[in-house]
Amino acid sequence: MPEMAKKWLKWAREIQALAQTGFHYAQDEYERSRASRLLEITADMIANGSDMQAMDALIAFTAQPGYATPKVDVRAAVFNRDMRILLVREAADGGWTLPGGWADVGEGPRNAVERETQEESGLRVQATRLVGVYDANRIEDQLSLFHAYKLVFICQPIGGEIKPSMETSEVGYFSLEDLPQPFSEHRTTPRQIQDAVAAYCDPNLPTVFD
Repeated sequence: MPEMAKKWLKWAREIQALAQTGFHYAQDEYERSRASRLLEITADMIANGSDMQAMDALIAFTAQPGYATPKVDVRAAVFNRDMRILLVREAADGGWTLPGGWADVGEGPRNAVERETQEESGLRVQATRLVGVYDANRIEDQLSLFHAYKLVFICQPIGGEIKPSMETSEVGYFSLEDLPQPFSEHRTTPRQIQDAVAAYCDPNLPTVFD
């Protein structure tokens, strides 16, 4: 993505968050009207910088009313006895990633990562340690409508059978020296893999965070 397009999309996200929060705290129809117009402008900005239609962006922006806060993505680092790591291949973009996805409303982080891992890989796991909390919007090569935080957990396999799902085309354990490519980097980055390996090898390491 061109550098200028990245800046426009970043600005659009920030304006959208301010407009959403402004609408939430608006005290009269005039303030609500101004906030709504700002949301329409940001939707047009998104549409001009991506393949998304302005109306689709506006619907996404208005689907979550209230104070604008980051969304939460959870990922599982699962190792087998041979120190190989579990990865899934995303059907959406063909990239490899730690299994995981968006946490659901009303769901704790542990339950979210355990559920997502089973849904994407077929394995039942138990989350045992938080590796790190990351700013998921540091990767700007793909459009992201919302700011997000990423939580990576060490998870222990406790059952199930490895198999792909509707969201994943391949699943497997891979050697750390020969990880499959390409990565789906807005889902998992090499840094997050490295942090997970370090945390798995040394339980005394502190949790990392951006």
